[in-house]
Amino acid sequence: AVRVVSAAPADCSKRGEVEVPVKHNIAFVDRNALRVREELETLARNEAPGLGADTISPLGEPAGGSQRFGAWQCGR
Repeated sequence: AVRVVSAAPADCSKRGEVEVPVKHNIAFVDRNALRVREELETLARNEAPGLGADTISPLGEPAGGSQRFGAWQCGR
């Protein structure tokens, strides 16, 4: 279980960064922004264990259907 926090956690070691993409529009119609954000978070959580991380935090807002996350090892 990978934890999601809103800002970089204190007392954790950074394991790297992950950038994840999803389709943000279909046939020129924008998808629901909340749904896109949830899918981006889920993809980032799935990538975190590969970096040895147990916590992720967004490094910025989603843009163009992609978002970057910091991956952290907090030893929970």
